[in-house]
Amino acid sequence: MQIVPGAEPLSHDGSRIGVLVQHGFTGHPGSMRGIAERCVEQGWSVRLPRLPGHGTTWQDLNTRTWPEWYAEVAAAFAELRERCDVVVAVGMSMGGSLVTLLAEEQGDALDGLALINPAYKLPDPRLRFVGLAKYVVPSLAGLGDDIKKPGVTEGAYDRTPLRALHSALAMWKQVTRDLPQVTQPVLLLHSPQDHTVHPSNSELFLSRISSTDVTDVVLENSYHVATLDYDAELIEDRIVEFVRRLAGEPAQEGA
Repeated sequence: MQIVPGAEPLSHDGSRIGVLVQHGFTGHPGSMRGIAERCVEQGWSVRLPRLPGHGTTWQDLNTRTWPEWYAEVAAAFAELRERCDVVVAVGMSMGGSLVTLLAEEQGDALDGLALINPAYKLPDPRLRFVGLAKYVVPSLAGLGDDIKKPGVTEGAYDRTPLRALHSALAMWKQVTRDLPQVTQPVLLLHSPQDHTVHPSNSELFLSRISSTDVTDVVLENSYHVATLDYDAELIEDRIVEFVRRLAGEPAQEGA
């Protein structure tokens, strides 16, 4: 199936420092490309996968399930782990929950976890009926483009496919249950004004993980898709700083 322009994955082999960068639900790699390219500029090895069903059509996504998405993430991690001494995973929204699952399953094999407005739940009582509604209504209005900066789009689908959403909800339930298994150093970047994923998701994450090395950064000037919003440069700077610290590299001048 044809991929929309800008949705191409990115794979770069550089140094023995590896960074896995993951986009979210109904979006595509374009929303995370700035982070990935900034990491490439550092000389690091980088993987930015395109999740199955993303960057094509919402109908395509509606035929996919979360194990397919996670398999793509796990495969990218395996490539980096094979060639790198240090591997850090970065994810936004559902990409954040996918790399959280990676952290839960990989333990010490993953050296750090950076999250931007991660998703673990959607506090909408109507979602309890998604399991039934998906057989009647294929999609609802889209969830994308929650960006404070005017004139910016993430290229997400204009419809939310319900079969795929139901699968995501099942994954979030499992990931939330196993949050105490997260022990890695964490960088959490979250927006207090998020109209897609309620800020309570970040509170839930912080309240349940077992990590003792946690850096909490509030994104005061961005909405949900913060990587394309006013705080994009701040996010990239903090991620580079985080990876450098975990890899034992000196901080950049002026950072």
